[in-house]
Amino acid sequence: MRAFRKIIIIIKNHEKTEKQKNCDKMPKFESAGEKQITRAISESFRDVFEEYAESDVIVVGGGPSGLMASRELAKNDVKVLLIEANNYLGGGFWLGGYLMNKLTVRDPAQSILDELGVPYEEPEDNLYVATGPHACSKLIGSACDAGVEILNMTKFQDVVLRRDNRVGGAVINWTPVDALPREITCVDPVGIESKLVIDATGHDAEVVSKMEERGLLETSGYGGMWVEKSEDLVVEHTDLIHPGLIVTGMAVSTTFGLPRMGPTFGSMLMSGKKAAEVAIEELENF
Repeated sequence: MRAFRKIIIIIKNHEKTEKQKNCDKMPKFESAGEKQITRAISESFRDVFEEYAESDVIVVGGGPSGLMASRELAKNDVKVLLIEANNYLGGGFWLGGYLMNKLTVRDPAQSILDELGVPYEEPEDNLYVATGPHACSKLIGSACDAGVEILNMTKFQDVVLRRDNRVGGAVINWTPVDALPREITCVDPVGIESKLVIDATGHDAEVVSKMEERGLLETSGYGGMWVEKSEDLVVEHTDLIHPGLIVTGMAVSTTFGLPRMGPTFGSMLMSGKKAAEVAIEELENF
């Protein structure tokens, strides 16, 4: 009996030794405590925030048109800052319609999916279907790789105006602060400057609406759904609509009273591309 127990003990000790050997082979994390981690986060954020207090272009809204515009600008060595009210980027690009995560684009917008390396199918002639999370993550990654700086959880509150009411930047605050009643929290926003601002805030057209509040622009509100009419019109009307202000994506529909297009995204991507082209042309005047 004692001999048997000794054998069991030897086997267990051997197993422990083998486990220890395996653990010793695993890479170990190097030393870094709470204060080092906190300093790394705050210092890195501070450096970016100070650098991008002044940009060439501020893009308000991180949906597909805003991401596309930002990506194209950064690829052309434009200093661009993208601000997004949510903690995530992509807007409705994560999903198609009715909580189904398949999105569609119509010819010729599949060429942008090709650029991004997004696989797709062609269930009907000239109509292409891709998976929302795959397409959205590819677009976000591509924008980041191009050099776009991003402030998420950042709420646009107002425009910075210059001589002759030219748009010269954005007034921003933390999204949680903006969401609370004024009686609970009174935290002043800050202003950041730019040569141009692009409104990519979707149906809300937040920058354009703020200009309308000040009597500087008039909007018509977006119309009912008409896919085949809407997409061409959105791209066509993507342009500089006021000194310093470009409109893109569904904000174009709201500004000009165009039909909505529902769960198809080709015009969002192509409108973003056109907005970048307009911005690059305008920057030549500075």
